[in-house]
Amino acid sequence: MKKLLIIVVLGLPYLGNAQEKWGQKFEQLETILPTPNTYRTASGAPGKDYWQQKADYVIEASLNDNNQSITGVETITYFNNSPDDLDYLWLQLDQNKRASGSDADMTETRSMQEKVSGMGLQSITKEFDFEGGFNITSVTTADGKTLSKTINKTMMRVDLPASLKSGESFSFKIAWNFNIQDRMTLGGRSGYEYFPKDDNYLYAIAQWFPRMAPYDDLEGWQNKQFLGTGEFALEFGDYKVKLTVPEAFMVGATGWLQNPKEVLSAQEIERFELAKKTFDKPVLIRTQEEAIFNEKNKSTKTKTWEFHADNVRDFAFACSRKFIWDAQAVQLSTKTPLAMSYYPKEGNPLWEKESTKAVANTLLGYSHFTIDYPYPVAISVHTASIGMEYPMICFNYGRPNDEGVYSDATKWGMIGVIIHEVGHNYFPMIINSDERQWTWMDEGLDTFVQSLTETRYYPEKPKSRGRADLIVNYMKGNPEGMRPIMTNSEQVLQLGNNAYGKPAAALNILRETIMGPELFDYAFKTYAERWAFKRPSPGDFFRTMEDASAVDLDWFWRGWFYTTDNVDIALDKVKWYKMDIPDSQLENKPKRSRNARVSSGESQVDENSFGDEAQKFTFKNTSNSEYREFRNKLDDDQIKLANADRNFYELTFKNNGGLVMPIIIEWTFEDGTTEREFIPAEVWRRNEQQVTKVFAKEKEVVNIVIDPDKETADVNLEDNVFPRVKKKSKFDSYRE
Repeated sequence: MKKLLIIVVLGLPYLGNAQEKWGQKFEQLETILPTPNTYRTASGAPGKDYWQQKADYVIEASLNDNNQSITGVETITYFNNSPDDLDYLWLQLDQNKRASGSDADMTETRSMQEKVSGMGLQSITKEFDFEGGFNITSVTTADGKTLSKTINKTMMRVDLPASLKSGESFSFKIAWNFNIQDRMTLGGRSGYEYFPKDDNYLYAIAQWFPRMAPYDDLEGWQNKQFLGTGEFALEFGDYKVKLTVPEAFMVGATGWLQNPKEVLSAQEIERFELAKKTFDKPVLIRTQEEAIFNEKNKSTKTKTWEFHADNVRDFAFACSRKFIWDAQAVQLSTKTPLAMSYYPKEGNPLWEKESTKAVANTLLGYSHFTIDYPYPVAISVHTASIGMEYPMICFNYGRPNDEGVYSDATKWGMIGVIIHEVGHNYFPMIINSDERQWTWMDEGLDTFVQSLTETRYYPEKPKSRGRADLIVNYMKGNPEGMRPIMTNSEQVLQLGNNAYGKPAAALNILRETIMGPELFDYAFKTYAERWAFKRPSPGDFFRTMEDASAVDLDWFWRGWFYTTDNVDIALDKVKWYKMDIPDSQLENKPKRSRNARVSSGESQVDENSFGDEAQKFTFKNTSNSEYREFRNKLDDDQIKLANADRNFYELTFKNNGGLVMPIIIEWTFEDGTTEREFIPAEVWRRNEQQVTKVFAKEKEVVNIVIDPDKETADVNLEDNVFPRVKKKSKFDSYRE
């Protein structure tokens, strides 16, 4: 038995040096992810018993332009589709973040600076002439009976008169009002912008009514307080909303306008109908000249605009006397939505030229990579210094100066934010992840598809996120200033890099380098199709990407999403070998010439060269023990002859950064030709710190580069090259 064991071991390939420390980088995620069940399957798909709640809203609200406030009443019909009986309901009161003494204010941290502006001092002292938060005036049953309520900061519990059984629904009413904040001084995702030259306001309104908190199979009631970073988690439902505003106001909102004849002029209706059939460019429904004339109309009369929206998770709107309005149709494979923009004259000429075009391109790009846009409209609204998204409508920055002049940076920034915010219709408005818990599931995925869309429709646009090389500076930073992607929104450090840039770069690497576009795109679209109008978790995304591609990616999720490791694969050692055969044994043996070349045309370090002569290895015939029980024999003489003049290169790679990744090698040969090889990440599965591999080449190698196209986010390129190249010093440059 001992002899047989020895024979078997001799027959195995050499596995390299013993690993110093095993980090379990290739262990499966099953011990971390939620246990599959009939609600969510191990494949990442919704299970046969998947359920989610539904909340329908009928809202009537009025906006007071004199004191910048909103008063409203809503009837909510809540459908309990869960298997549980519910004794109470939780609602979100996100406006209470603006109440005096809120947790958001009290937990805000900052350091004092040598110089502090007036706005900066106000943000410290909180001496604003503003009273924020919801004023809940009543909570009643549909027939007017008072319901017991408890307000806990940004959450409100409504106690039910009787348990709401599984399969039942309950209707109740809430009346409320609140003051709208000035975004210039108080910031925020919604509020008003004031224009002193013409004494007008532009309102971008969101989080403006009490909304149902989610109740789901993962955590029951989602009742995390709203502190400001973690955004929103909501239920789908149908909305019927009536908004009463000053007569001269133009309103854009989630949903489809129900009463155009009551709120639009005959000419505007005619232009709107034309826009529905126009695909090549936007149609101006209200022109700049008309908007300027309208700015002067300070009538105290009002109009009521009615919008309906089905199967949405939220409702937002924008309104002003100042709005110019344009729209065009977008032809998708199965639908024809309208791309629309609302903007004040201060946005022109940039907005009239670029906004609706960017909305249309976004719908085309995202529909290609996910699902056809299912809603009737997608709206971009211009207001200062913001980028914020809601179903069918978003609020975006990008403003020329007072003379209407804008830089390329302003133009590309505006186009980028429109693509990003309109793209949020998919993540999370349709694919309804929990933003309060996982920022990356909407921001990261959206930023990734944004980069694909920009590459398709704006190839000349400078990229700031998405490509692997764009995340390198962050990845090589101080780990003390980082958190893993899989961190709750309120605990994330460097939100833009953590939740936007790093996930987008990771998915780019997954698509372009690890899986390939064909496998990745199919799996990504499968995720979108499975979870459209449902609530996915991170595990559902991870599992679906593997299930639909047959690629085990647990090592990738572990490294990129659960750690702050970086990619730093070093080409540590290179050894060149040739077979030691006397010249007399071989005829016509070619003579070797060395014309060494190094990358970038820079001088090489002498001690890191291939050398003038290869190291020799001795050929030996295959021993009987190597054949084990096999009766057949190899032709050792033929093998010896075939490899007599081959070059063998032993490469040792070190994983200095911690992230296991594929190894991409570019070989440059003495005749100037090149060759690429892709070594899958699984090469690290037995030793996560160091691997050694031998390559056979017909031609002599003069240069080796790891990750030549910078597609793995390697943070140190200097140790990716052999022979090593020496950077020129300032003294060397001066001498030249």
